[in-house]
Amino acid sequence: MSDIKHEKKLANMDSPGETTKSFENKLDEKIPDIEESDFINSPPFSDEIFSPEDSKQVEISELSKQAYSLLKGNSITEAINVFKKILELDPTNNYALVGLGDAERKNNKFNEAIKFYKQCLEHHPSNNYALFGLADCYKSMNQFPKAIAIWEEYLKFDDKNITVLTRVADAYRKTKEFEKAEKLYQKVLEKSPKNAYALIGLGHLNYDFKKYREALVYWEKVMESSGELVDIRILTSIGNCYRKMKLFDRGVYYFERALERSPDNFYGLFGLADCYRGLNQQYNSIVYWKKILELDPNNKVILTRIGDAYRSMNDFEKAKESYQKALDIDFDSYAMLGLAILCKLQQKYDQAITTLTHLKDTGDTNYRVYLELAQCYIEKKEKQKAIETLIDFQKLGIKNQTVSDLLFELTKNDH
Repeated sequence: MSDIKHEKKLANMDSPGETTKSFENKLDEKIPDIEESDFINSPPFSDEIFSPEDSKQVEISELSKQAYSLLKGNSITEAINVFKKILELDPTNNYALVGLGDAERKNNKFNEAIKFYKQCLEHHPSNNYALFGLADCYKSMNQFPKAIAIWEEYLKFDDKNITVLTRVADAYRKTKEFEKAEKLYQKVLEKSPKNAYALIGLGHLNYDFKKYREALVYWEKVMESSGELVDIRILTSIGNCYRKMKLFDRGVYYFERALERSPDNFYGLFGLADCYRGLNQQYNSIVYWKKILELDPNNKVILTRIGDAYRSMNDFEKAKESYQKALDIDFDSYAMLGLAILCKLQQKYDQAITTLTHLKDTGDTNYRVYLELAQCYIEKKEKQKAIETLIDFQKLGIKNQTVSDLLFELTKNDH
């Protein structure tokens, strides 16, 4: 199956000056599992914990091994059943409580997992597995301050733990605290200069703050150390940096490399199509937009992009057809805007004004709606309505130089 699991909400790119908040490669989703060696004061799981003379403890030991083996093999339901057998023998058993927490966390049932981790910590306050399982649950639920509080408490006792430092840095990145995140990532790199998680995190951190050149430095380091086995997401992330910097020809190279490895990769297809759009090679961009549609026929965002490309090529009929297909799936403001621009280009100003006014009245804050509407009024020699439209946009509190320049041009003789 393709990489396209759901429709991506992508910003319209009709204006060459606009950037898209198109997508973020999920490079940080697969954080390494907690290992016993990651923590201090945490005894390894072994037979020595249980006295062989105690038959009940021997049974618990065997059940624990069985349950964790099942959990490791993703036989989650079976693992849960075995962990519950352990609790029947020992209601406060730390391995069973943590195991149940881990199992529910794997099932994305974070509230259930939290109950088990907290239950374990009530009886075993220093259990690091429960502590970190709890923190990871909060992270997965986007409750980053709670996760950070747990991790930072641990760092008071072990401030050299790379696994924990990386997790805290990731959480600070998610809460947009650039300096705190950067400081911790750099601390990891001081101890482990080629640490991929820290380098990837720094790449995302800088990318999120639109520091694309800086992001490139970190992602290229990961690529260099990975060689031919580099993760596809690194290739598409580097491609995205060049795309954001409008160095589209360089972006093409990395997206093509990604597609050589995975021809159906959404990020590769989207990035390549958008780079060709930036290079004004609309025909090539349509080729890759259509490849996405083959995998996801009802993606109205991509249908709208195809409409934009055909419109740029002055193929108005195909453009209209693509916009209409998008609207047949569901309402889409960008498809409506595209149809309005088509009407304007065909000098059907009243039709364009009707559509654009509807978008404006329904709360659309896209500056293109106001700009196109004002330009329609200008074409109809209704200068005052054009001025009022642009002033309405400025009242939204959104700054846009193109709108400001046109408004100045229309009113300069009034001063």
